[in-house]
Amino acid sequence: MFLRELKQPLSSLKGAGPRIQALLAQLGVLTVGDILLLSPRGYDDRSKPVPLSRFADAPKVNTIVQVLTHDWFGFGRMKTLKVLVEDESAQASLICFNRPFLEKQLEQGKRYFLSGTFQYRYGEIQSSSFDFEPVDEEAQDPLATGKVLPVYPLTAGLSQTLLRKLQARALAEYGRRLESDLPESYLQRYKLLPTGQALAALHAPEKAQDVEQARKSLAFSELFYLELMIGRRAFTRKAQRIERGKRAEGLLKQRLIERLPFELTADQLSCLAEIEADMAAPSAMARLLQGDVGSGKTLVAFLACLSVIETGGQAAIMAPTELLARQHADTAARLLEPLGIRLAFLSGNVKDSGRRPLLEALAGGEVDLVIGTHALFSKDVVFRNLSLVVIDEQHRFGVMQRIALSAKSREPDMLMMTATPIPRTLALTEYGDLSVSTIRNLPAGRLPIKTHLAAQGNEKKVYDFVQRELEAGRQAYFVYPLIEASEKLDLKHAQGMLEELSGKIFKGTAVGIIHSRLPEEEKRATMLAFSKGELKLLVATSVVEVGVDVPNASCIVIEHAERFGLAALHQLRGRVGRGPHQSYAFMVYSKELSADAKERLKAIMESSDGFKISEEDLRIRGPGEITGTAQSGDLKLAFADLIRDGELLEKARTEAFAVLARDPGFLESENSVIREVMRRAPPFSESLAARG
Repeated sequence: MFLRELKQPLSSLKGAGPRIQALLAQLGVLTVGDILLLSPRGYDDRSKPVPLSRFADAPKVNTIVQVLTHDWFGFGRMKTLKVLVEDESAQASLICFNRPFLEKQLEQGKRYFLSGTFQYRYGEIQSSSFDFEPVDEEAQDPLATGKVLPVYPLTAGLSQTLLRKLQARALAEYGRRLESDLPESYLQRYKLLPTGQALAALHAPEKAQDVEQARKSLAFSELFYLELMIGRRAFTRKAQRIERGKRAEGLLKQRLIERLPFELTADQLSCLAEIEADMAAPSAMARLLQGDVGSGKTLVAFLACLSVIETGGQAAIMAPTELLARQHADTAARLLEPLGIRLAFLSGNVKDSGRRPLLEALAGGEVDLVIGTHALFSKDVVFRNLSLVVIDEQHRFGVMQRIALSAKSREPDMLMMTATPIPRTLALTEYGDLSVSTIRNLPAGRLPIKTHLAAQGNEKKVYDFVQRELEAGRQAYFVYPLIEASEKLDLKHAQGMLEELSGKIFKGTAVGIIHSRLPEEEKRATMLAFSKGELKLLVATSVVEVGVDVPNASCIVIEHAERFGLAALHQLRGRVGRGPHQSYAFMVYSKELSADAKERLKAIMESSDGFKISEEDLRIRGPGEITGTAQSGDLKLAFADLIRDGELLEKARTEAFAVLARDPGFLESENSVIREVMRRAPPFSESLAARG
């Protein structure tokens, strides 16, 4: 698809001088190939006739008119040309602001194809926004002059007319003669156009129906080569053999399971079996463990750690916040220390006096499992035999951070966890080089959380309900989008509401506060007091989104719920419902809601299934935001849409992986398509390379 000619600079196209090149560079267009890959953001369909008399019924008039007269109004510099035209249905005036030269181009008595938006003003039909071109009087159908014109993204100084001319030249000189970069069998099987035809139909469609087939053809090609790149990472990793020691007998795992006051769910057992099979394979594990809030992923991770510890290896669990890391450490101390497991906790707040002996113990193999934050990938952290790396809430870590930890051992097994379920299309792209295990079932006995919406102004009903829960011995969270007052946003904030809740609304109730600006020790002390029941209410920001497990908390009130993302709302709701009591989530929202905010609140009300919510979140926000890749480089696709093209993606993946199964070295060959895909989305390709 991207032959050497397409690497030609834009200067090879007539009309693309230095100024135009500089403007196009702002759109990421540097070469002939780039301009052919510039996907239109829409189309102006001028192929359907709309007479002047129907100007109010359609977005645009598309008709053949005859020029009747020229007139002028105004004086001096304000003098403006007015052209009276008519078609078979009506007359109208074309107001030519700052275009006196149109007097010569719109000749009296001649006919033109006219397209524009019209209004009724000053007693006549008028337009000041219109395009025209002479009618070919010899054509069998003069109205066929009307075309389907692409509408491109622009920057200041560029016009649609100029871009269309450059596209026409790029197509004529390069694009139309391109051969397909896909096998003929794919074109026939999926009814796809060859590359040259697809580009021509995309940029110069003869009819509106051509556009979708062109887009589908180019999207399949894009997804196919993307999946080839993803698949190669997985195939390459599996081809790298590592020496495995003796396999664990499972004694530690069995002892822990016997100590649990409950049985593991079927999903937990099946996921653990998949992980153990990977850790026994001759290549390093790279697996994503996903599960909804409270599904028991951490316990599965602990059991996986026991397998490597039993054979003399070390394990590390890394969490994005100290709050979550300490939660894991406390749980590990309760479950694993009675088995004789030697634990350690490491964060940036561990002082040097305690840090030095901890690092020595790690390097000497005297620590079996270390749990911590990003401090684990510091240069001075050395392991004796790191065998398993577990990364919780993996999307909150950058690629280089994950590499830094995995590089502390030769090919350690890698288990990444997320409580934000991954939509299937993203699982096949952003995480397509990983094996995926899914926990869908929640532990037995969990009651579904009852979710309620409350408009601002009705908070008293919510507060009264929470008061009854407190009187019944329960606890509650109050979550706010801001820590303190903002000059720009008129929103309730945690600091202000702490005084309001403790001094007025729930007077006499023990209330604590937690947010990101507090010292870690203060946050830890507050959470400990809340978990022990010493505090009845916890005022917080989204810092409690993960890593907080208080079974006695039965209510969460999220104020200004419209300010939170859908995934965040679901995670926050998951802070309750972790005990035997019926739990409730109240979403208090502003009466002035954006369209997206309405969709988020509707979705959170209609479902408690994290997988359904993740699909809806993908639809509303798009792939870059939902996976957190926007902070380090979004997955940018020119033609494919991961929300719309899920079925096409699966077909492309099937074909790509079949190619790699037949020829693992396929991508080693000279293939300009791959280089172009990787060039257009460098952050994503770099992340794949890093995982590989």
